[in-house]
Amino acid sequence: MSLEKHDLHHDFPEYDQAIHALKLGDSHFAAMFAQYHDIDHEVHRIETGVENTSDAYLEQRKKERLRLKDELYSRLRAWAG
Repeated sequence: MSLEKHDLHHDFPEYDQAIHALKLGDSHFAAMFAQYHDIDHEVHRIETGVENTSDAYLEQRKKERLRLKDELYSRLRAWAG
């Protein structure tokens, strides 16, 4: 089990400028970014034992985090050209 956070700035440092620009200029990206951030923190709290939940719930949240990350990454790539 991975206990590290999956912050987008850490995972995609080459898109740091794009992340900043899209958070300011694209409300849909900003909302997805916030949702991703919230889910990532929730997963981290569960994995570190701060919160307890079922394994099925944790897996569902991880899948949602991955889905959001894929969509955010696609938008970052498109913005960066």
